[in-house]
Amino acid sequence: MSETSCARTTTRRIVISGGGTGIGLAAARAFAEEGDRVLLLGRRAEALEKAGVPGALTYAADLSVPGEVRGVARFVAEEFGAVDVLVHSAGGVGKLKPPPKSDEPLDRVAHNWTVNFRANVLTAALLTEALKDRLAEPGGRVLFVGSIVPYRGAGSIAYAAAKAGLHPYAHGLAHELGSRGITVNVVAPGYIADTDFLGDTLDEARRHRLIAHTVTGCAGVPRDVAATLRWLASPGAGHITSQVVRVNGGAERGH
Repeated sequence: MSETSCARTTTRRIVISGGGTGIGLAAARAFAEEGDRVLLLGRRAEALEKAGVPGALTYAADLSVPGEVRGVARFVAEEFGAVDVLVHSAGGVGKLKPPPKSDEPLDRVAHNWTVNFRANVLTAALLTEALKDRLAEPGGRVLFVGSIVPYRGAGSIAYAAAKAGLHPYAHGLAHELGSRGITVNVVAPGYIADTDFLGDTLDEARRHRLIAHTVTGCAGVPRDVAATLRWLASPGAGHITSQVVRVNGGAERGH
């Protein structure tokens, strides 16, 4: 592969899951500012419509449902043809899902782990597999938004395990797609303020504890993660693949 073979085209086609809020929205704005065409995916049509990303397309779907992902793939084929950058920002701890109907402990465990796996791993796997053959080659990028929690063992263990599951999937994809000139990486943020991820569970004392874990003395914000995603999608990061890049202000040391 020549040194110039991974150079970006004038206008890239960017698909972002979880693009209506938080990190996904910040990433969408960052790519749109560069003149890229952006497609925002999410479960809530109203959130996508309110995102306000100039020129962005939107498509509401539950990415844990194969039939709905097939609909996304058809839409991408019609509107984009190929995909230059695929960003997986969809996920969470399942707070938008209805609680289990049973109070029996094992039923609650099964519900919690299933919801977290579907939201954080299955969505990423289904969307990737649906669009894998449409990734631009060479130069395509697949980017997963992970988390600090697999390293710290704090918070929801089911959520931590689900986010950790992205790592071997990303490494396997990097090996599979590398010969096509496509890179695959994970960005693992620490505490990121100005999102609704923690909702009303984050009191002031906990916020101060999370910030105290950093060596910078401040919380991250969505644009910090968005800037890292944009860098990994750039031609300058063409030789970086199968990596987990941590964006956490030093709260968890890299190895």
